[in-house]
Amino acid sequence: MTLLSTYPATPSSNHVVLAPGDALLVVDLQNDFLPGGALGIAGGDALLPVLRRYCECFVRLRLPIVFSRDWHPPRHCSFQEQGGLWPVHCVADSPGSLAPKQFPIPSTVEMIYKATTPDKDVYSVFEDTPLHELLQRDHVRRLFIGGLATEYCVLYSVRDARRLGYEACLLLDGIAAINRQPGDGQRAIDEMLRIGAVPIRLEQLTQ
Repeated sequence: MTLLSTYPATPSSNHVVLAPGDALLVVDLQNDFLPGGALGIAGGDALLPVLRRYCECFVRLRLPIVFSRDWHPPRHCSFQEQGGLWPVHCVADSPGSLAPKQFPIPSTVEMIYKATTPDKDVYSVFEDTPLHELLQRDHVRRLFIGGLATEYCVLYSVRDARRLGYEACLLLDGIAAINRQPGDGQRAIDEMLRIGAVPIRLEQLTQ
């Protein structure tokens, strides 16, 4: 499926005009992915004020906002003790699975829970969730995507967004990488841009 852009002309190529059909997707902004958490990402806390401002922009225009959460059962296959890659993190309803207290979630947010079954790991917010149906219900055509982590859940979600025909704007000032191998985050950004994601920063938004 290919979706044609129907957005208003922007004042310049450096600006992005928010309009009906846009939605914000904030991926896995959870305590366990922030510094001090079980799988803390260096610099993750620096995203909080930026992503809060993105949320404020979308709330002001009454545009849809979706947050995702890793929501693992206690013995999830992604955990090292079960043979997976990661330390125990984001166990459902644990303090680490929640958003930081200094980040109030807007009342209009739709919450999507992923990787909820013990024997399947999931990175994309679209996989085994109702996200696509929710976006179709709200007539969303363009997604603004940020969150954690760049080379895992953000990358896989952008891939699926593009595969499903959404335009995707990658929030360069709203992502942070784990970088298990040096450069993983930048390689993920390069891949997302290659498949058609548009890189933007907060100051480019025109409301």
